[in-house]
Amino acid sequence: MNATFSTVILLVLSNIFMTFAWYGHLKHMGNKPLWTAIMVSWFIAFFEYCLQVPGNRIGATVFTLPQLKILQEVITLSVFVPFAVFHMHQPVKLDYVWAGLCLMGAVYFIFRSA
Repeated sequence: MNATFSTVILLVLSNIFMTFAWYGHLKHMGNKPLWTAIMVSWFIAFFEYCLQVPGNRIGATVFTLPQLKILQEVITLSVFVPFAVFHMHQPVKLDYVWAGLCLMGAVYFIFRSA
């Protein structure tokens, strides 16, 4: 499997875990003590790091550090928007489109010198 594909897959999977660790407790643990939500989030974040660290290490072999960061931000938004809309039942907003366009600009500028 090539390094670019491996990086993207690992970072997408890590972002799924990260998104649930950061925001899933808002829906599923609202009536639990804060320390319980923290412990569950740390448990989920462990798996996020098990995917994110190798993803970044592999990615560092084919991307510059700024490229890797912008790629991460694009993946984060690509994971977060469906999570917010479908799992957390947030309304679809035009702001998601504008944010996506801004990220497309960031991708263009960070990758154009490659």
